[in-house]
Amino acid sequence: MSVTRLWSTHPDDVARLGTQELRERFVLSGLFTPGEVTWGYAHDDRLLVGGVLVEDGSPVTLEAPEIIKAEYLLERRELGLVGLAGEVTVTADGETFALGAHDVVYLPLGTRDVTLSGAGAVYLVSAPAHARLAAAKAGRDEVEALHLGELVTSNERTIRKYIHADGIASNQLVLGITTLAPGSVWNTMPPHVHPRRTEVYLYDGLGDEVLVHLMGEPGNTRHLLLHDRDAVVSPPWSIHTASGTGAYTFVWAMAGENIDYTDVTGITPGDLR
Repeated sequence: MSVTRLWSTHPDDVARLGTQELRERFVLSGLFTPGEVTWGYAHDDRLLVGGVLVEDGSPVTLEAPEIIKAEYLLERRELGLVGLAGEVTVTADGETFALGAHDVVYLPLGTRDVTLSGAGAVYLVSAPAHARLAAAKAGRDEVEALHLGELVTSNERTIRKYIHADGIASNQLVLGITTLAPGSVWNTMPPHVHPRRTEVYLYDGLGDEVLVHLMGEPGNTRHLLLHDRDAVVSPPWSIHTASGTGAYTFVWAMAGENIDYTDVTGITPGDLR
């Protein structure tokens, strides 16, 4: 098990950071290794972000990384598991869930034993929790889907909401998946910030394409070049929008003050600098 620590950064610091320093503060690459859970720990809202490639015949047990100083992973946390590809069985304290591509399983505070079996890629996002809720699964075709944007503005997309106030109940984790339509490349445009929550994006389905992710304060932005299955952390003061050289999917997850999906401050594109 390996863990990458992402330190919190003041917005004034970002203006002075070079490319490599920006990546060290905000980007997680190489999360998906066969048979091994790889974690990133963001000090912003204590998000724990991970990934694993489960191989047939080699179950993987989710254990607490040393950095959270817990007896077991969900001793003080809740967890969202996102199927990216393949078919994986999630076994949690004896209860089993089938996790296919773009299915999501939520495991609550106090879940002790979590094992993944089968064959597939699983993305993991965990946040601190204060109350035990119910374990649940939401399938891709069962959840609320919002259709936004237009092909003429290159941002036609479908937003599926899984863990949120009107979906799977959580303490502070909010999670969903956005898929761009063929011919569209922009996500979260117009952009926004949400000062009461940290967000992390995992970009998937890029293949050999490349993506330019914009971050920073609206009037002082920076860019990061990202590739398939890179994750990027967006602090509460930062915008988060991107454009790729082809269509793609991204998993968005938030944690912080509330679970209100609409608690955002919109930014006019013309005000970006």
